[in-house]
Amino acid sequence: MTSIAPRFRLSDLSVPFVGAPMAGGPSTPALAAAVSAAGGLGFLAAGNRPAEGVRADVEEVRALTGGPFGVNVFVPQAANTAAPGPAVDPAVHWSLAAYREALQETARDHGVELPATDPADDDGWAAKLELLERLRVPVVSFTFGLPAASVLERLAAVGSTTSVTVTSVPEAEAAARAGAGLLTVQGPAAGGHRGTHRTEDVAGEEPLAELVAAVRAAVDLPLVAAGGIASRADAEAARAAGADAVQVGTLLLRTHEAGTSAAYREALGSGRYRETVVTRAFSGRLARGLRNGFVDRYSNIAPAAYPDVNQLTKPLRAAAAAAGDPETISLWAGPAFAAARECPAADVVAQIVGT
Repeated sequence: MTSIAPRFRLSDLSVPFVGAPMAGGPSTPALAAAVSAAGGLGFLAAGNRPAEGVRADVEEVRALTGGPFGVNVFVPQAANTAAPGPAVDPAVHWSLAAYREALQETARDHGVELPATDPADDDGWAAKLELLERLRVPVVSFTFGLPAASVLERLAAVGSTTSVTVTSVPEAEAAARAGAGLLTVQGPAAGGHRGTHRTEDVAGEEPLAELVAAVRAAVDLPLVAAGGIASRADAEAARAAGADAVQVGTLLLRTHEAGTSAAYREALGSGRYRETVVTRAFSGRLARGLRNGFVDRYSNIAPAAYPDVNQLTKPLRAAAAAAGDPETISLWAGPAFAAARECPAADVVAQIVGT
């Protein structure tokens, strides 16, 4: 296949704003289209979504806007060049069994059975890559690891700009060597999952601006700064440190176009939750969210086992969401969650980077 020049660059944006991909519901075609229509780069979240659903989402975005957008894909263990080896280290099997037992009481309370887990589940990786090659979306980004250079080459060959989430200088250097077209540099205040390239890794606490500056000094690629961008001042500091654009997620959670569940929305604006914490309790990967009952009860015993823990808690989260119970669902958010408000997504774009 003959390579063609990527059709998207961050410098093409009218405003240096990226809408964070948020799996599990918040990221919708309407939200991606609204961010793109406001001059930024909207994103769809393909993580934990079947390829057919991703195809429908892409088609809907294209029907809503002619602006650029991206699709974010989770990198499964088997495809992660940063962490070759078995999907789950044998050493964590015993702790996973203990975690299953610990969850049984909560499962009974919600009337659900905990499922069998499959550490080799790759979230439809091959089908999604083939789909994205055919659809030729402007941007394809990767989280939870570093795909092979050949994967990045395949997408670049059809005109897609590729991006990799990084949380450290070594991860950034590895992604640059693999051929990533741009990098999303994620700081410690990011809501939702940390994008470390290995499940067991604990990301550093280096402030976002310092991390961006260090990555800028190490690699010559366009950078998107992510994690804790909640004001124009935050965006300006990140760009002064070397970022070409900023990525925002938490402030978009309550926008009109977001698919955030009713219980999740209510929790964000209720004033009942006072802090965010980083936990493995829901998925086995470190993620930042509101401190609720589930987090308090299970964080200390949750193993670093993804996707197993995510599979175990999935029916619990679904039952709790259906019942409107915010104490048993993952309420991913950054520290500035109280600033999220009910408004059009375009208002958030203007708030952060508007003229």
